[in-house]
Amino acid sequence: MTGRRIAILAALVIALALVGVWLGRLIQPTPHHSGAELHALMHDRLELDDAQERALAALERDFAAKRAELEARLKADNTRLAEAIAAEHQYGPRVSAAVDATHMAMGELQKATLEHVFAMRAILRPEQQAKFDAAIAESLAQTGK
Repeated sequence: MTGRRIAILAALVIALALVGVWLGRLIQPTPHHSGAELHALMHDRLELDDAQERALAALERDFAAKRAELEARLKADNTRLAEAIAAEHQYGPRVSAAVDATHMAMGELQKATLEHVFAMRAILRPEQQAKFDAAIAESLAQTGK
């Protein structure tokens, strides 16, 4: 194989890998926010008592670990998707399996996030829950736009 053919083949592989990463980012949209709004609500506007602050700290610590684990899995699944696209050059069985794995990881991250949101809500008093519910509804409405 000549040097020119090798260079063309290498450029093609790199281009296909970049397309795979781009497609992976399309499949996994960036979140509306990083959770900063909810964090500010919980810590700044709901006037949590000391017991609630301790409970919230534990919830946040546990969720941070779970989220990091799921995000690492999602990143690995996106890498496998890029590799499958580069290998198959079509919507073949490897690409299909990689897409399914990516969707599964995204779903698990969303479920874990919702479980965390409901766990935070559970430590609130009724008047705090009303403010929390309104903020969640507003955030979801903004995400849907």
